[in-house]
Amino acid sequence: MALTPNDVADLARLARIELTPDELAHLAPQLDAILEAVAKVSEVAADDIPPTSHPLPLDNVQRADVVRPSLPREAVLAGAPAAEEDRFRVPRILGEDA
Repeated sequence: MALTPNDVADLARLARIELTPDELAHLAPQLDAILEAVAKVSEVAADDIPPTSHPLPLDNVQRADVVRPSLPREAVLAGAPAAEEDRFRVPRILGEDA
């Protein structure tokens, strides 16, 4: 079943997208090709194949939190352009009312 420009016009109306007649004629075959590709995938899908979002299993690789010595606060603040009360001083980015 090929999509017609009228079908695309109906979809555009539902999506609240204004399309010119030239755009409708141009998009109809493209959307039809997309629907055919999705139909082919549906034919291949079998009940014994679980749906996946990625072909390989993804694991969140994180190292364990280990407390280690770090730089002394004075050494870190010595490299800062401005420091105040043992913290970095940065320009205000929010208004006074925030």
